[in-house]
Amino acid sequence: MSRRTVLTAAVTAGTAAALGAASPGAAATPASTAAATSADGAVATPAAGGAGPTADWFAAPARSVRPKFRWWWPDGLVDPDEIAREIDQIADAGFGGAEIAAVHHSIKDKSLLDTARHGWGGRPWRDGVEAALRRAARRGLTVDLTLGPSWPAAVPGITPDDEAATQELVHGRVPLTGGATYRGPVPPPAHKAAPGVTREHLVAVQAARVDTANSTRKETGLAPDSVRDLTGTVTDGTLTWTAPAEGDWVLISYWRRGSGQQPESGPHTAPAAYVVDHLGEAGTAAVTDFWDRHILTGSLRRLLEAAGGAFFEDSVELETDGLVWTRRLPEEFEKRTGRPLLPHLPAVVLDNSNQVFAFDAQLTRQIRHDFWATVSDLFNRHHVRALRDWAHGFGMSLRAQPYGLQTDSIASAAILDIAEGESLGFKNLDDYRCLAGGRDMAGHTVLSCESGAYNGSAYSTTWDRVLRTMGGAYAAGVNQTVLHGFSYAKAPESQWPGFAAFSPYNGTAGYSESWGPRQPTWRHAEDVSGYLGRVHQVLQAGTVRADVAVFRQTGYSATGIGASWFTSTGVPLGWTHQFLSGPLLDLPNARVSGGRLAPDGPAYKALFVEGDFFHGSTPTLALADARKLLRFAEAGLPTVFLGAFDQALTPGVPEPGETERLRDVLARLLALPNVVRVTDKTAVGDALTSLGVTPDARYSTASTLLNAHRVTDRADFYYLCNGKHAETVKPPVAAIDHDVTLRCTRGRAFVPYLLDPWTGRAERAARYTRQGDEVTLRVALRPGQTTIVALGRPGLFGDRNGDRPHAVSSDADEVLFTRGGLTVRAGAGGTYRTRLSQGRTVTTTLPAVPAAIEPDRWHLDVDDWFPGADATRTETVRRSVVLDTLLPWSRIPELADSAGVGTYRTTVVLPDDWTSSHGAVLDLGQVSDTFRVTVNGRSSGPADRLCPVIDVGPLLRRGENTLEIEVATPLVNRLRTTRPEVFGGVARQDHGLVGPVRLVPYAQTTL
Repeated sequence: MSRRTVLTAAVTAGTAAALGAASPGAAATPASTAAATSADGAVATPAAGGAGPTADWFAAPARSVRPKFRWWWPDGLVDPDEIAREIDQIADAGFGGAEIAAVHHSIKDKSLLDTARHGWGGRPWRDGVEAALRRAARRGLTVDLTLGPSWPAAVPGITPDDEAATQELVHGRVPLTGGATYRGPVPPPAHKAAPGVTREHLVAVQAARVDTANSTRKETGLAPDSVRDLTGTVTDGTLTWTAPAEGDWVLISYWRRGSGQQPESGPHTAPAAYVVDHLGEAGTAAVTDFWDRHILTGSLRRLLEAAGGAFFEDSVELETDGLVWTRRLPEEFEKRTGRPLLPHLPAVVLDNSNQVFAFDAQLTRQIRHDFWATVSDLFNRHHVRALRDWAHGFGMSLRAQPYGLQTDSIASAAILDIAEGESLGFKNLDDYRCLAGGRDMAGHTVLSCESGAYNGSAYSTTWDRVLRTMGGAYAAGVNQTVLHGFSYAKAPESQWPGFAAFSPYNGTAGYSESWGPRQPTWRHAEDVSGYLGRVHQVLQAGTVRADVAVFRQTGYSATGIGASWFTSTGVPLGWTHQFLSGPLLDLPNARVSGGRLAPDGPAYKALFVEGDFFHGSTPTLALADARKLLRFAEAGLPTVFLGAFDQALTPGVPEPGETERLRDVLARLLALPNVVRVTDKTAVGDALTSLGVTPDARYSTASTLLNAHRVTDRADFYYLCNGKHAETVKPPVAAIDHDVTLRCTRGRAFVPYLLDPWTGRAERAARYTRQGDEVTLRVALRPGQTTIVALGRPGLFGDRNGDRPHAVSSDADEVLFTRGGLTVRAGAGGTYRTRLSQGRTVTTTLPAVPAAIEPDRWHLDVDDWFPGADATRTETVRRSVVLDTLLPWSRIPELADSAGVGTYRTTVVLPDDWTSSHGAVLDLGQVSDTFRVTVNGRSSGPADRLCPVIDVGPLLRRGENTLEIEVATPLVNRLRTTRPEVFGGVARQDHGLVGPVRLVPYAQTTL
């Protein structure tokens, strides 16, 4: 038994009486424990499912890999009994945990929360956290905790003037003509200080000559050799200075002060919390000291050991009128670069996120690179790494969204135990691939995603939309979903169906959803959690494989900027890639063996380097990084450069002779036989081919198919999704149907399996071709639909068809393995020829097949949801209609504003010659949102939400057959009438079973 198992048993035994009996079906599996520590000190999450894969390993994924919720609380205004109930609700629906976050943007009158008694971090909040952890320990869930109320990280007990609070550098300016004299106070800051900021420290005063040749549309050009330090001439806050006669000049003052930023939608505490300095030691110490002294009681620490998951920090959204700052930044800059920062300040100072001054373009780019590289080092050292190490002291991991500043988030992802992206803020899949590169080079397992936040979509979000969003993200490296989100039941001002963190938002429908029993679709949520859990199970198993490492000189994410050829051309052909930045080249995994970079991890087959997209696509490389790339290439790593890297520049300001040394290293690198330089991105594919590099997955035609490859000691797994690279891609993704060739890394003793993440079934593929270590099979997917292919030994997953011949071609519609063996299926009677892997051809005759049946009458019973006696109670009204034509509820007069759960019933008659050789699929056509199907009183089981076509053959019989389709909708149409002041502006949604519904017969026989 693991230590966590023992702790969980002790906690649950001690609290069983207080909490009462667990709900029926409560999971007994304890939350998984972090297993190992990487060379960098981050927790390496264990591979999913232990020994897997087996049939149960896939069909019943562990709690530790199941999706989680962001759980929004109105600070500490919570009841422990309600907290325990909500943990049960999450567990009963098949989810794996929750992250407690104090978020209440919807509450307009914050005084109703009474932060003095019920603030974040206070006694009622701690009682709620303990109740959550106790129940979670019993149910096998994990609970994550945000490091402060809302975001960014903040704690009470500091003031904006404290060194621990976030700081800004603001500037003032006065223009001078040549020969003019300035007498007066030092130019004051261009912006007034925020409320609560009482001190401003003068950092420097400078004068510089205006150079219009360096000016841009937004920036005033300056001559760099004209910058003069006047700080020493300031007396009692006044300055006297005469500008030289030549040219126009500008006086610039720089002031350091607190930014006065508070966490979003506060106050959350009394006294008020202020955002901490994310670049200095004092800011992080303020966070950890507050937790150590005021939150982490002995009982809470024990509960965290039993059911705690991770401390969490949201994206780094520091708000400032000037430049984000920390007191020791000038010293740290000089330590890193060997040059003082102050002469360069004009090139980096900001005004409301806009650059103010500029030198010549190249020098400006290099100065800004050096400045933000210093900021990145400070953020990763004093904030990310320090918080991670502190979290480990409590058996917790650190999960964070390491972007928002101009910092190297790829490097941050390598430090974090769990890096996280977000479906709302990320502009395309390459943003996830940046974080995935850091994760995989450091040997971590999980890349998380804040999932399903959509502006203005509260109570109208469908699971369909969430699944489409996540399909592509999984292909880009995500393998944990934290759904946005689950709201605590009630709070002041809340109305039916309960408190929602973001709705109303500025008086209108807000972000995302408040999932839970308040939603009609919660009735079917277990189907969705099972699907997501199975996808996670596979995508957390073993180690990732990616074809190419793309070197990114500036390691930003959340930018929407990808890799030129790979993003536009390579991905549609099957190529996979991830991004690396300079710090990753120092990790233990950064070695080459057998022509692969990081052979024990992603095992990249090639390295691709192009110009820095964030600086005009300039071909840049740091000298130290160039030397490492040279060592990789000399060890046999195929490398492709795009652009004029024979004339490369350093990203930062070079030392004397550094540019020449860089170009000498690159000349040696470019002369190697396994290194190719091209000048046009269209030539990248040919360059890779010339180096003998091919992708693990190849498509017979350019496609919207996306793939992710993972390798375990028993199987290769390929996750396949017909998705899109970005939410904004137009036109929409269309259905695909083409051949896909997949490579197996495990030698020749393998067969392909098709894994259905909706049903949990793992079945051997019946029609494919083999050549060496590659298998080619046909993949047909509707938009957003996914499938998983496993390549493993015969008999894997308990399959009984492992040693049987398979089909390599057939003119039948389908070939599949059934209990009887290899089976052909077709939608029409006749004779079909099937060529087997043994070389012989089998001829099969199928009986006549009845025509497709489209039912012409439906009985619909709807449990229509309405507000009950209080904000959390729901009443239902039964409505019954008979439909000759299927229509969305919005177009049925009796149901136009309805929301809830409807059951459609109809009868179909199958002919007397219906035999055991016949079957049928039920195609539901358009249906929204979630559904379940029963035939003759027997459930067909979970069904693919994005491809609502269900094989109901085993449930049918000759004569009359009763079909029932239960459909659950979002709440928005009802809320449009009950809360028109908030939801009245939302268009009425088309939900329900729209069809056309067709029962499509087939015939089949075993060969």
